Amino acid sequence: MRKGLQNLENSENRNYKIIAVDDEEGIIDSLSIFLKRSGYEFTGVTDPQEAIEKVKNEHFDLMILDFIMTPFHGDQVVEEIRKFNKELYILLLTGHKDLAPPLDTIRRLDIQGYCEKSDKFDQLLLLIESGIKSIAQMNEIKKINEELKNTNEMLEKAYLESIETLRYTVEAKDTYTRGHSDRVSEFSVLIGKAMNLPESDLKTLQIGGIFHDIGKIGVPDSILLKEAKLTDDEYSEIKNHPSIGAHILSTASIFRDIVPIVKHHHEKYDGNGYPGRLKGEEIPYLARITAIADSFDAMTSRRTYRNALPLDTVIAEFERCKGTQFDPELTDVFLDILRNHFDEVKEIQEKYK
Repeated sequence: MRKGLQNLENSENRNYKIIAVDDEEGIIDSLSIFLKRSGYEFTGVTDPQEAIEKVKNEHFDLMILDFIMTPFHGDQVVEEIRKFNKELYILLLTGHKDLAPPLDTIRRLDIQGYCEKSDKFDQLLLLIESGIKSIAQMNEIKKINEELKNTNEMLEKAYLESIETLRYTVEAKDTYTRGHSDRVSEFSVLIGKAMNLPESDLKTLQIGGIFHDIGKIGVPDSILLKEAKLTDDEYSEIKNHPSIGAHILSTASIFRDIVPIVKHHHEKYDGNGYPGRLKGEEIPYLARITAIADSFDAMTSRRTYRNALPLDTVIAEFERCKGTQFDPELTDVFLDILRNHFDEVKEIQEKYK
């Protein structure tokens, strides 16, 4: 029975790779015999620099490391290893307690334990067994986290596909919306790049633009497709679409950053927009950018009741509404794009005709 348990234990130990570093060949030989007998996969190294390279290029679960070595000491080896490997479990061996590194060094380098060298390896084996248990637990936690991550990614992907389906449903109902969201997305990114925004903000603008009108799924077709002028009540219904869209997206964490765009892209800089009547800096910055992109595409798109407006009329409208409907600084940036880089705007329009 005892022998059977030991064989099982040794079999499990083969799953773990241990590297020992000591400039005394005799110590390495003794550790090799001792640890291989316990079932571990063992590598012994007498050159500290070689040990660093091995850890860099191979996977090891645990390192047994001598403190006093040439050409440099064990703490210097750990210093180098921690630059690229934060997870390796390290046990430090010392010839004498007096020669052990200071406690703050052990903590700073995340050395998990140390013990004095001895002809018997009983204490070291206890430390190794304790270390292996910790490694096994950490591996299990990592495995669970990875499984959860994969599950979350699958759920988020499914949710994203569902929202895409809703977007296409809206676009199928409303011929104006078809292509509009894609253009707003790209115009928003164009403004963001001109403002030298970080890549994370550009990504938010891109996705926010794509889904900014998703709330129109909750607007009755009779209003959405009406060719005549809307009544006040009908216009009130249309004004609900930002809040509806924000509600649809708020249940998924992946859309957290774009919800402010969806909810507030119809706010006006002077506080007369909707749904929150936010004013100036109260309006989320990226929503202010999307508002300009959205209005530009509305002006330059053909509607049932009018043709697309010419560029000079659009420029004049943005000049007129600067500081009232639109953020003045962002408006100036967009006007510069229209006047000096219209080829980029035209390329986007051609792409999503």
